Amino acid sequence: MTRTLKLVAVALLAAVTALPASATTDVTPLLGQLRMPPGFEIQVYAKVPGARSMAVAEDLGVVFVGTRGSSVYAIVDRNGDGRADSVVRVRDGLKVANGIAWRDGALFIAEQHRVIRLDGGDLPAIAKARPRVLFAGLPDKGWHGWRYAAFGPDGHLYVTIGSPCNICTVKGLEGTIIRLDPEGGTPEIIASGIRNSVGMDFHPGTGDLHFTDNGADNMGDDVPPEEFNRAHEPGLYFGFPYFGGGDARTAQFRGRTPSQSVTMPVITFGAHVAPLGMHFYRGTSFPSAYRNHAFVAQHGSWNRSVPDGYRVVRVIFDETGRATGHEPFIEGWLRDGKAWGRPVDVKELGDGSLLVSDDRAGVIYRVTYGGQ
Repeated sequence: MTRTLKLVAVALLAAVTALPASATTDVTPLLGQLRMPPGFEIQVYAKVPGARSMAVAEDLGVVFVGTRGSSVYAIVDRNGDGRADSVVRVRDGLKVANGIAWRDGALFIAEQHRVIRLDGGDLPAIAKARPRVLFAGLPDKGWHGWRYAAFGPDGHLYVTIGSPCNICTVKGLEGTIIRLDPEGGTPEIIASGIRNSVGMDFHPGTGDLHFTDNGADNMGDDVPPEEFNRAHEPGLYFGFPYFGGGDARTAQFRGRTPSQSVTMPVITFGAHVAPLGMHFYRGTSFPSAYRNHAFVAQHGSWNRSVPDGYRVVRVIFDETGRATGHEPFIEGWLRDGKAWGRPVDVKELGDGSLLVSDDRAGVIYRVTYGGQ
């Protein structure tokens, strides 16, 4: 990072002087409650209000953070010590700025109603760039209106679009994952029959798209299961609204036959744990057993008599790229039925450490491995 960029980043920080209480609460004393496998450590990387989706820009030394509000932030670690030196609000005035991705010197933002691109190549330029609208036809509805964005191995931008309801008939782009050229144009529907996916990544070996999906509410404490899906080819249909999650049929559509064959999830989680962001581990600083396995943030239940979720799980894959099971990786945000944190997204830094965002505590955690 150049001296000029450092100075400008510090200057931009002046615009973000008063953070909400949720972003300034010190959760460091609570980190001892978090349980991980032996050898792993966790610390607070940065305080970011409403921290949701993340996009790592290694070429800038920056981690961008989206929110369900109007702002996108940038975390700057100038000295590389594993802690943020500054947190900069780089964009404001956006409409549900949850979905973000970085590629080739440009920041891509999937808002509720459109997908935009900010070119510039460095942080000051991104902060001042005039948005290029790549697609303006996303369903502009608040229910499940927070998007998720990620680049695939084909160089295209993938965007998740939730269904605007609990259980209902969807139309157009509702309940889909679309693929869009980074220069813009008409999107292609890659997968449909999805209730609300807010997390996806591509298996490093097979290149197959995997994504989470949140099951329907009001079907019971333990129904339906939450989903971890694989879309190994375009055009697959994943069952919503005929299925509320997994193989659990919804009462509203129980007597109807889906118009096409349904692809069932490769892994299911407990009901209402709200699986959101996910990431396949590609680094080498964790034990080799973790490579090409997926980490999934379970945001936690709001509609279950006994709360569940509030953890990060590891989805285990075999050598052929097939998911075989899952197990807890980080637990402890839920204590005595009350949650002090809610994990949202998982991303990886260039050194192989993991970042986990938490929109309740307003922080980004960094997970490292130091051996037994």
